[in-house]
Amino acid sequence: MPVPVPRQRAIPAVESGQDTAMPTQQGPAGHETAAPAPAGGDSAHAEPDPSGSGHAEHPATGPGPGPSGSSDAGSSGLTLLLIEDDPAGALNIPELLDASGKRIRVRTARNLTEAERLLNNDVHCILLDLDLDLAAAGGSPHGREHGREHGREHGRESRPGESSAEEEPSAGLSALERVLRLAPHHAVLALTASDDSERGTEAVRVGAQDFLFRDELDGRVLSRAIRYAVERKRADMAQRQLTESRLRAQENARLERGLLPTPLLEGSQLRFAARYRPGRSRALLGGDFYDTVRTPDGTVHAMIGDVSGHGPDEAALGVELRIAWRALTLAGLCGDQLLSTLQQVLEHERGDDEIFATLCTVDIAPDGRRAGLCLAGHPSPLITRGGGLAELLPQENNGPALGLLPRARWPRSQVELGGSWSLMLYTDGLIEGRIGAGNLRLGQEGMVAMVRRQINAGLRGEALLESAVNEARELNGGDLTDDVAVLLLDR
Repeated sequence: MPVPVPRQRAIPAVESGQDTAMPTQQGPAGHETAAPAPAGGDSAHAEPDPSGSGHAEHPATGPGPGPSGSSDAGSSGLTLLLIEDDPAGALNIPELLDASGKRIRVRTARNLTEAERLLNNDVHCILLDLDLDLAAAGGSPHGREHGREHGREHGRESRPGESSAEEEPSAGLSALERVLRLAPHHAVLALTASDDSERGTEAVRVGAQDFLFRDELDGRVLSRAIRYAVERKRADMAQRQLTESRLRAQENARLERGLLPTPLLEGSQLRFAARYRPGRSRALLGGDFYDTVRTPDGTVHAMIGDVSGHGPDEAALGVELRIAWRALTLAGLCGDQLLSTLQQVLEHERGDDEIFATLCTVDIAPDGRRAGLCLAGHPSPLITRGGGLAELLPQENNGPALGLLPRARWPRSQVELGGSWSLMLYTDGLIEGRIGAGNLRLGQEGMVAMVRRQINAGLRGEALLESAVNEARELNGGDLTDDVAVLLLDR
C-alpha cells in the first residue's frame, strides 16, 4: 500500500518552462495531453494534430530540450501513458524524473481506443484511472462521476470473474482487464481514490504492478512507482520466459526419452547394452539410431544407423527409420528386401535430396552361432570370440548408404560367431574423433586397439561401452561433435 505523502502543488506551464505554443491540448497540470480522435463529442475542442494521426507525444513538465537539441523523450528515457477520462483535466501529474534525472515523457488518452493508438515500444508504463467509465473503454466517455458511482457500486461487492446483482463487473477493473489484454508486456499502475484501497488491492491481484491514490500524487512517489513497476514487469516477464523454457525443455526431454528404443529380447539368452550421446548441445536425441528385437522364430535382429546431419530434423528421420525397421523386421523382412523398403521410407520422409543414412543390420540365428550381416555404407561391427582379440567383421560386401542410389542392392554376408562371443555395433561418431591437437583421427584401427586394451583390463558390457566412449572423448580433447551410438550383444 502506498505511503501517504503531502500533495504537490500543480506546476503551471509557464513556471515549468513548457512551450505553450505547441499545437496540442494543454492540461492544467502542466503536461500535454494527446489530441483526441476526431470522432466523439469531447474532441471537438481539441486542436488537430499536425501529423494527422489524431494524437501527439509530449514530455512531462520540466526543462526544455537537452544538450543535444532534442527532447530527452527518446529511446533512452521512460514513457508513461496516462489513461483517464476527466474532461476538466483536474488530475495533476507533477514533474517526473527517472533514476538518472531524465524526464519521464507522459502521453494521455481519454479512452482505450486512444490508448491503443498511442501504445508502441516506446511506452514503458501505463497509469490507468480505475474510475474510467466502462463505456469509455470503448472510446465513448460519459464523464468521471458516472465512472466513480459505478465503481463504488460494483468495485467492492463483486470480484473479477464473478457477477454482481446486475451481472456487470466493476467498471475500473473491467477497463484494467482490457488494458492488460491490450498491453500484456507493459507495466501497469492503477489509480484510485484514497478511500478505495480495496479496489486498488484487487487491481494488483488482477495483474497491475501497483496502485496509487489519486489525491496523494507526488512527483517523487510517482516517479519511483513507475521505475519499480517497469522493473517488476521485466522481472516477471523474464521469470515467465525462463519457466516456459524449462517446461519446453522438460517436455522435449520426455519426448526424446520416449523415442529411444526399448529392446525386445524376451526369451533370448543374449545380453544387451547400449550407450547414446547426441552431438547437439543439451539434446537427448540425434541423427543416430539403433534397435534390437527378437522374432517368434528365435532370431535376434540388431540394427544401428546414422542419418547425415545433426539437427532435430535428422533426429526425427532417424526415429522414423528405426520404427520402420522394427515394423518390417517383425513382419518377416530382412536383408536386401528390408533395406530397399527402408530406402523408400527415407526418400519419402527426408526434407532434402542430399540427406542419406548409413545402416548396419545383424540377424543372429536362434542357436546364436551364426549371423547374417548387411552393411549400407556403415562401418563393420567389432567382434570378440571366446578369449581372442577383438577384430572387425569383413566389410567387402558393403553396399551404398540409403538414399544415394535409386535402385541399389545390399548383399547379405554369413558370419560364423562361435559358441562364446561379444559383438559391438557403433556409429562413425566413435571413430571420427581427433587424437590430440592435430588432424589425425582415431579411425577403426585405433578403436580396435582401444577396445582390446579395455577388454584386457577386464571391462565388459556396460562398463566397456562407457569406457570406450569416454576414452574417445578424452583423445578428442573434449566433447565429440558427432552423434555417438554404441550397442553390445554378448553370448
